[in-house]
Amino acid sequence: MAPKKGAKLPAKVEKVVNPLYEKRPKQFGIGGALPPKKDLSRFRKVPQGVRIQRQKRILKQRLKVPPSIHQFSRTLDKNLAMSLFKMLLKYRPEDKAEKKDRLLKRAQAEADGKSPELKKPIVVKYGLDHVTYLIEQRKAQLVVIAHDVDPIELVVWLPALCRKMEIPYCIVKGKARLGSIVHKKTSSVLCLTSVKNEDKMEFSKILEAIKANFNDKFDETRKKWGGGVMGPKSLAKTNAKEKVLAKEASQRMA
Repeated sequence: MAPKKGAKLPAKVEKVVNPLYEKRPKQFGIGGALPPKKDLSRFRKVPQGVRIQRQKRILKQRLKVPPSIHQFSRTLDKNLAMSLFKMLLKYRPEDKAEKKDRLLKRAQAEADGKSPELKKPIVVKYGLDHVTYLIEQRKAQLVVIAHDVDPIELVVWLPALCRKMEIPYCIVKGKARLGSIVHKKTSSVLCLTSVKNEDKMEFSKILEAIKANFNDKFDETRKKWGGGVMGPKSLAKTNAKEKVLAKEASQRMA
């Protein structure tokens, strides 16, 4: 804005420079001073596997998920899962070392002329085909399914089969966690066919809680869709459009 005619201009105040301190601005060119530190987290190259994982997670939030797949996001609560895994650990199948030791003892007993013990141990059953056969034969008492099986089509039909055969089933977090019980890297499904007499009371309590959370709520879960959660930018745009439409509607009414 230009000053008015006849108005006095403000007097310029000269800055007093101390001759003892010389101004030396930094030069950030090649061979010059180091630039100040910045947050470079957005500029680093993310590994391809991590990038795909993140994109997949966002896509699962955005897209509408059918009920048959969405039911795998509802897992067993922490306290009940802990008691279930404690029970499963009691019935771990033997590993290679234990099997070798058992066979050595059996061979030693046969060599000494004694009759070896051939009693079948009660252990956790695993393997998709084997567990499916046990369910169809109604021999399984409890089926435990992992929530992160990939592709999900391998186990997507198991809850419906368990409900048809009236066998308690539950969905828990982590195929790696199930795999650690049976000495494998991962396992998609486990099942128990029987338990020892001393564990029957605790096992019946676990079954009741699992039935209440999964089998009894099957009709509710098969109608509930998942996904459809939009990002903050998309939500802001939608809210702005709704406000404009509401304003136009109010103006028409007036």
